[in-house]
Amino acid sequence: MPLRPLYTIEWLGEDRAILVTRPARWLPERGNEDLMGRRSEAVGARQARTTTVVAVLALCGTVVSLQQTLVVPLLPDLPRMLHTAPDNASWLVTATLVAGAVAIPTLSRLADMYGKKRMMLVAITVMVAGSVLGAVTSALPLLITARALQGVGVALIPIGIAIMRDELPPERLPLGVAVMSATLAIGSGAGLPLVGLTVEHLDWHSIFWITGAAGAVMSVAVAMVVPESPLRSAGRFDYAGALMLSGAITGLMIAITKGAHWGWLSWPTLTLASAGIALLVVWFPLELRNRSPLVDLRVSARPAVLLVNIASVLTGFAMYANMLVTTQILQQPTVTGYGLGFDIFHTGLWLAPTAVVFGAMAPVAAATIRLLGPQITLLTGAVGMGVSYVVRIFLSHDLWQIELGSVLVGVGTSLTFAAMPNLIMRAVPESETASANGLNTVLRSVGTSTSSAALAAIATAVVIRIGDRAYPSFSAFATVFWIAAAASFVAGLLVLPLLRMREGPDTTAADIVVSERVLHGDPLPVQTG
Repeated sequence: MPLRPLYTIEWLGEDRAILVTRPARWLPERGNEDLMGRRSEAVGARQARTTTVVAVLALCGTVVSLQQTLVVPLLPDLPRMLHTAPDNASWLVTATLVAGAVAIPTLSRLADMYGKKRMMLVAITVMVAGSVLGAVTSALPLLITARALQGVGVALIPIGIAIMRDELPPERLPLGVAVMSATLAIGSGAGLPLVGLTVEHLDWHSIFWITGAAGAVMSVAVAMVVPESPLRSAGRFDYAGALMLSGAITGLMIAITKGAHWGWLSWPTLTLASAGIALLVVWFPLELRNRSPLVDLRVSARPAVLLVNIASVLTGFAMYANMLVTTQILQQPTVTGYGLGFDIFHTGLWLAPTAVVFGAMAPVAAATIRLLGPQITLLTGAVGMGVSYVVRIFLSHDLWQIELGSVLVGVGTSLTFAAMPNLIMRAVPESETASANGLNTVLRSVGTSTSSAALAAIATAVVIRIGDRAYPSFSAFATVFWIAAAASFVAGLLVLPLLRMREGPDTTAADIVVSERVLHGDPLPVQTG
């Protein structure tokens, strides 16, 4: 029987195998063919399983982004529905943003330490509890609590991306991350028409029942489909760091989101902002001295991570400006000279193409990352966003122009959002994936909140008066477009140093075989006989 050398495989049974990077031994050709056939079947089964995992994680991301924006279209009517002042009703949005920003670093770190699937189920459970509470009450304090609980669900995004890094082979990871990133726009885009349709035919509490039911289904799907990662970070959880960072984020986020209502120089805004900054000043040296910090600041300070995180703030600002301004232009009355006077439902329908394009761009973004690298992908997306915003300043008068401009910004955003998690994961150890992506997501939230605050401040300062009413002028929106374009171009400039940096985290670990995966290092010995 003919013999030939075999460079792979040490078979472990079922669908597990170790790839060997040197000649192992001489095997009969027939045995080699049988072994390769078994491996081929195992590879096919693994691909089917990972596809299902990506689909479940993407649906989770869609549900999360959907419930994040559900009450936004109702804000003009909520004061009447709840018999309260508009400033009080706006806490239903603020509570979600703040709770999400607080939950992300804590749950992401817990995911790295105690299990990603476990923390994902915790986040979904809290989110569903918030939906149920919101569905059964009309009391403002309880509704604010419900929205805060729903905000915890946003931690699913970085944890889901970390699970993908554990489960997907390297060649499929860019597509998985791109799909997960696209869910942010898909869920948000579906929110407006869904709310409009629901409120038109059902009680407004139904929107909470919808997200609660969807979350319950997703919890079952995660429990059944998503495997638990065996990778763990060592050490004890940093309770002091978590409390201090949570306090700092709470103070700063409330100051940013409520500053336009309270006044940027009012004592509540200044007090909260000062308290947040003071807590950060104390928190930084505490984390540097901690052997098991909530956020590894030394890793975060690496240029390859730091530059991407700064770019995340800027692109978060630019992304949210696109949705906010487009919504405003579509809904402003026609007497303003630029508004189209659409209701909530039709505004959502015309925003849907941007969300669809965002999702359709996922395979394009993944292919670009594989062919050109995430640095070029991020640069292309950021520059594309900047150019699109400049075009929107001069071409936002007809519906097709508004629609085309929004879609073009969405194309650039999809490239940037797909590239940034890939850059983060290339620069940090696998045991820090969830917490590193969590910090990146928090900073993106800072960008979106700042975008909302900037629009509110500019729209109330630059107005036109028609009769006894004041409306934002188009100059206000053009100013936001200029700021978003500048943020996009600066994000692109931050990519340039990344083009010259060596990729990969600073690790010296040898091969590790974990849960059917092989991490490359020295060749593994092969047992014979």
